Order: sequence, then C-alpha cells, then structure tokens
Amino acid sequence: MADLSHLSLLDGAFLHLESPEMPMHVGSLALFEAPPPERGPWLDAVRAHVLSRLHLAPVFTRKLALMPFDLANPVWIRDDDIDIDYHIRHTVLPRPGTMAQLEALAARLHSSLLDRSRPLWEFYVIEGLEDGRIGFYSKVHHAAVDGQAAVAMANSVFDLTPEPRRVKPPRAPRTHRYQLGVAELLGAALGNQLDQMVRFAKLMPPLAGAALGTARTVITTRLRRGRGTATAAVGTRLKLAPVTPFNASITNQRAFACASLPLAEVKSIGRTLDASINDMVLWLCATALREYLKDGRELPERTLVAGVPVSLRAEGDTSSNNQVSGTLIDLATQVADPMARLDAIRAATRAMKAEMGVFRDLLPTDFPSLGSPWLLSGLASLYGRSRMAHRLRVANVVISNVPGPQVPLYLAGARMTGMYPLSIVVHGIGLNITVQSYMGQLCFGLIACRRAAPDVHDLTERLHGALGALRALEASVAAARDEASASAEAMAAEAIASAAASARPARTPKRKAPAAKAAAVASPPRRRRTPAA
Repeated sequence: MADLSHLSLLDGAFLHLESPEMPMHVGSLALFEAPPPERGPWLDAVRAHVLSRLHLAPVFTRKLALMPFDLANPVWIRDDDIDIDYHIRHTVLPRPGTMAQLEALAARLHSSLLDRSRPLWEFYVIEGLEDGRIGFYSKVHHAAVDGQAAVAMANSVFDLTPEPRRVKPPRAPRTHRYQLGVAELLGAALGNQLDQMVRFAKLMPPLAGAALGTARTVITTRLRRGRGTATAAVGTRLKLAPVTPFNASITNQRAFACASLPLAEVKSIGRTLDASINDMVLWLCATALREYLKDGRELPERTLVAGVPVSLRAEGDTSSNNQVSGTLIDLATQVADPMARLDAIRAATRAMKAEMGVFRDLLPTDFPSLGSPWLLSGLASLYGRSRMAHRLRVANVVISNVPGPQVPLYLAGARMTGMYPLSIVVHGIGLNITVQSYMGQLCFGLIACRRAAPDVHDLTERLHGALGALRALEASVAAARDEASASAEAMAAEAIASAAASARPARTPKRKAPAAKAAAVASPPRRRRTPAA
C-alpha cells in the first residue's frame, strides 16, 4: 500500500467549509527591488528558481485524492506532473502603477478559488509599479499550511543572500505512476478513523481532568471575591459580540490594504508600558477600530471581541499541516482612556496565556472525521445563506500576529523590501487583520469583504494615528514617572534632613572661664556717684 498522508479534521475543515464566497487560502503580497537588467527577465529566473526547489516543501508537489462519496477527509498524494507555467504567472499593472492598484489586484486574486485537481498553490509576478519595484503575490490553501508552516515553506524558496544557495537536487522520480483504487482509499479511511478514535479516547481523561481543575480554580477565585461577581463573570462569557458592520454574511469580493509600523519603536514603547508586542498589536488594532467605527457613528457601547489564533506547534516543527487553536479577547474599545484600554487588553492576554498553559499540550488537532465533509459543508452553507451570521456573533474581527525574519530575504537575486499577509474572512467575521514582522517592520495586512468594509484603507490611516497616540501615551507615562521619581527624591531628601536635625545634640549655655571669675571677685562693681544736693 502506498504511504498515504491523511488530512486531519482541522485540515479537512478548511476544505469542507470552503465556498465561492469563502475561499480558504492564505497569501502574502511581497515587494522586491528589481534585479539588474543584465540578469534577464525576472519571471524566467523565478520559475527556474522555484522549479529547482519544489522538493524542499511537500505542499509544492502533492495534491488531493478524494474519498469515495466524500465519506471522510481526502488524502495527499504526489503529483508527478507539475505545470510550472500554470503555478507561476505574470501580470502587469496599468499606468501609473500605484500601490493602491497593486492592493486592488491582490484583493481580486485573493478572491478566486484554487484548482483542487492540482497542488494547492499559485504565485504571481506583478510588474508595472511606478517606483520600479516588483510585486509578488502568493497563495496557498489553508488545508496545507498554517501561519508557521507557511513561514517554513517560504524559507525553502527564499535566500539570505543575492546569490541563491545551492540545494541538493531531488531523487530521480520512479518510472511508474501510482494510482489509488477505491478499495484502497476506503481501507485507508477506515484504518485512519480507528486510529483517531483510539488516540482521542486516550486523550479524554487528562483533558477532562485539566478542564475540571481549571473550572474549579476559576469558580473558587470568583466566589472569594463575592457570589455576585462570579455570576456576572459567567454571564459575560455567554454574551455574544456586539453588532458591527463586519458581522454579516459575506460575498466573494475583497478589499485589501497594507501598512508598515516600526517594530523597534513599538517594542520600546511596550517595555516602557510593561506590555508585550502582542499587547501592543492588539492595542493598535483596537484603537484604530474604535476611531474608525466612532467616525461612522457605529461604535457599540460594549467592547469589540477579537478572535485570536493560537499556535500549538512545537518549536522546530516545520510539518505542512495545521496545528492551531483559537481564543477570544476583549479589545476594550468602549474605553476612552488609552491607558485603561491597554490595562484591560494586558489583563485579557495574561489570562489567555494562563489558560493556554494548562490546555496547550492537551488540545487535539485531530478527531475522528467520518462524515465530516457532508456535515461541515452543510453547516457552512446553512450559516452563510441564513441570517445566523448576523445573530450568532462569536467575534467581530480576527487579529493574528506572526513573527517573521528580521534579516533581508532574496528571491532569484531580488531583495525583498516588505511582506504583507492576506488571510481569510468568513461569514459573520468580514474583517481579518494579520501582522507579520519583517526587517524591523510590523507589516499589517487588512483583508475584508468589500461589502462589510469597502473603505479598509481608512483603517490603515487609523493605525498610523494609533501609533501617534501610543507615542503620546508613552510620553505621558514617562513624564508621570519622572514627576513621581522627583517627588520621591524630594521627600527622601526632606526625610534625611529631618532625621539629621533630630539626631544633632542640644546646645548648653557657655560657662565663664575660671580666670574671668577671679577677675570679677577682685574688682567689685563700681558704685554710681549721685550728684550733691
């Protein structure tokens, strides 16, 4: 039997939830400095470069083999007939070639589905920018990679120097091509289901124990603070996210905008405010969203809720699959005071980290998936075509922060100057903000359903405004600390002076010297003479 690679339930979910309105691929828009003209057309160099490295990442050379009647998740099989001209395409922007035109093209390319009969990836070389740079748009299906796996895949293509590194060529392909039969597919599916059931059964006792322990700790803590507080906390968790323009059924049309903020400055401000880089990203997004909705008179009285992906991938794991969970974080957008908003976000992220510390190693990334294609496809269609997306608002926006390389990357001799992610929007959550760090920049990629947020460029302007507010917040906190420090130093100096004064000995009256006393005895005081009568 061939060595089959089964999709997990999470991997398969990205396939079964996909629809024309809801493509399930992730992508990026990179910008490159044009290489010297003497090197020839960059498109040809890119095609030759990628073709020589297809074997370094499985996502480039594998495609789907569907199960009969969609009884279970598909399996990955090797594709021995890669059409490199199909997967790496070329287009030219119309004049004048602005960044807004490039963003609009990326949004349009991101709205179309990938061909499932081929390996699930496409690259686009985009020329015609007025500043001479070259755009490079890429997309890969989320069933094949998550955020960290996409970074590992990119490392197989990009280099650290203008001269591409030497790569060991692949082994010669076998002469015969393997074709999977129906009986073999069904047997593999049933075997995989039994294996998953056994693993899930073994995982249930520790998972239930951790959940019970966490619930007991939370309830005990709440009851110590008061029975009313505990009830209010539980009620708050059961509340839906507030109504915003982003929470509706979506179309297949997209709007995309990107922005760059200085990473070193944001980190420095975070150290001053005792906040992590994730806290800073959430605060910047929350502040931008607050101002954006406030200007449109659409800011809800309750806080916006962000869905935040959480990686379950072990350090060093570069496998091409999904190992991710998610959590919900309140953005405190109803709080006008910027420091109070940051305090609320910081408290929320710390609570999230504490919870994930308990469950991180126990959360499964796979379950028995028999019948999941039918079930998930039906639920996705029902959710999108009904009014449920308007009513069941779990979150308002998705915010993700993916660490990236801080050294320059090269592709076929061209130097990358920026990398902006494009992620997924779904029914009920029509806005996704994904951030990737690169070369001292925080590269924000904002992708939205065009009906939910047609003016997504306004949000990027609000992000720059949020950075200005963050600088002002740092200045005010630093000034307050300096004032408090000066006051503390003055009080300390006053206390030291007071202590020194109280420790000084009391003065005693001076005594006359013995010689002075003798002179006084020997010479009695002269009598005053009175005038004669």
